[in-house]
Amino acid sequence: MNRFKVPILTFVLVCLTGWGVYAVGQKVMSVQVKQGCVRSTPSFLGKIVASLAYGDRVDVLEEKDPWAKICVSGKKCEGWMHVSALTNKKIVLKAGAEDVEKAASSDEVALAGKGFNEQVEGEFKKKNPKIDFAWVDKMEKIVVSQNAMQTFLKEGGVNPEGGAQ
Repeated sequence: MNRFKVPILTFVLVCLTGWGVYAVGQKVMSVQVKQGCVRSTPSFLGKIVASLAYGDRVDVLEEKDPWAKICVSGKKCEGWMHVSALTNKKIVLKAGAEDVEKAASSDEVALAGKGFNEQVEGEFKKKNPKIDFAWVDKMEKIVVSQNAMQTFLKEGGVNPEGGAQ
């Protein structure tokens, strides 16, 4: 019996050490855009399986530059996000939290959506009085459903991961 105890104990210790290294080495990131799309494949053409909000925390399971396979902390959602939508910085948006002011300024929140808020837009208009946002406003209203996008890709013979076929 004793001759089995040492190998089994060694095996258990190696497994626990390996798991500990994995857990410590796991990368946790924050969503740094207003709305981040989690996709089924590492491609902008991949089907959207979930949508995350600014500040949501994710665990990075794998990296396939410039994409990261992520899992939403505490949920079963798994998919791919472009790394430009993620940051190593912890973003805190809870009212009353001590580190809110250190974590995200109002400018960072505005930039997170990759667009303008009313204040930023107003300042930009003052500096550029002849600028016309009419076409930008029209483009922002265009919405293509996931079903329409997937149908378009299928009919066009486009593989979300490999391009045209």
